[in-house]
Amino acid sequence: MKFETYPFEKLTNLLDGITPNSSLDPIVLTIGEPQFETPSFITEALCSNSNLLKKYPKTSGEQELRDAIRSFFKHRFHVDLDNSQLIPTFGTREVLFNFPQFLLSRKEEPMMAFTNPFYQIYEGAAIASGAKVLHLNLTKENGFLPKINESELAGCGLVILNFPNNPTASVMDMKTMVEWVKLAIKYDFVLLNDECYSEIYTKTPPPSLLQASIEADNPTFKNILVINSISKRSSAPGLRSGFIAGDDRILKEYMRYRTYVGCASPLPLQMAAASAWRDNEHVIAFREKYKENFEIAHEVLGIKIPEATFYIWLEVEDELEFTKRLYERYNIKVLPGSFLGREGIGQGFVRVALVESAERTLEAVKRIKACLEEC
Repeated sequence: MKFETYPFEKLTNLLDGITPNSSLDPIVLTIGEPQFETPSFITEALCSNSNLLKKYPKTSGEQELRDAIRSFFKHRFHVDLDNSQLIPTFGTREVLFNFPQFLLSRKEEPMMAFTNPFYQIYEGAAIASGAKVLHLNLTKENGFLPKINESELAGCGLVILNFPNNPTASVMDMKTMVEWVKLAIKYDFVLLNDECYSEIYTKTPPPSLLQASIEADNPTFKNILVINSISKRSSAPGLRSGFIAGDDRILKEYMRYRTYVGCASPLPLQMAAASAWRDNEHVIAFREKYKENFEIAHEVLGIKIPEATFYIWLEVEDELEFTKRLYERYNIKVLPGSFLGREGIGQGFVRVALVESAERTLEAVKRIKACLEEC
């Protein structure tokens, strides 16, 4: 297998040999890692359950964690999930890598589609699965929403959507999601939405694909799955708590597969994650912080405030030269869009992760503005 160089390694190579302006404090806006402290009630739950390290965790997850995730889904999306329709996971990265291999392993000519630009695990999973790839291109011209080409989708075994989207911050509405659900039924492919940014929104809560499945008269979620994570909503990426939910026929077989993978979450982490999934107040507080950051960026850069995520998909003339100049003159790191896409998608954009405090964000966007004015 030959995997593509990861975007952050590409960035290191791009900036190699460049000396940043040492008169300015470095600001890193490359990675979607919240820089806010994990709420104390979560860390306290972790510590108070440390005695559980003496026990092996279940691959299927403890019932307390399962119930907490189901409670979150009911509260947020008004969807009741049965135990059979849910698997707690060790974050979502491992799911995104191993689920396509599980699903496509019996296909003679596997084919997988995913949004482009993308989280690179999608591509890695396709390579590991030996799958042909269909890119669902997100461009300025199509409003960063994939155009539907039924003749191409008909050959797919798995289609991965990612809305709210990383890196473009676009949101797919319910009507469009319903169209995708109907396509998954019509052409019998599995449709999975990566919903890890569903809780970071500025006004209207984005829908879940499982809501759209019910709306499309598919209440058993046939062929439909979603994944979500605690990392962004709770500023706790180190907890590695996520889940996959939907079609119980698929999940039953996937659960059997997971018993061989060995990715069960340690019990203290599960208990801490359960406390986080059950609570919604801390999520509101984090959401307000990201909204304030967007408002600061809007005021300084004049950008349109995105509906969700904490990313700015900033249009520039040359994303590689801009990234190098911003680092050299203003000691800020951002990620070139071309590192996140294929076939020319992402060129002319940089991804800016507004994951810092309001004060640091203000300083950062002022420097970005100065660099834009120079270019």
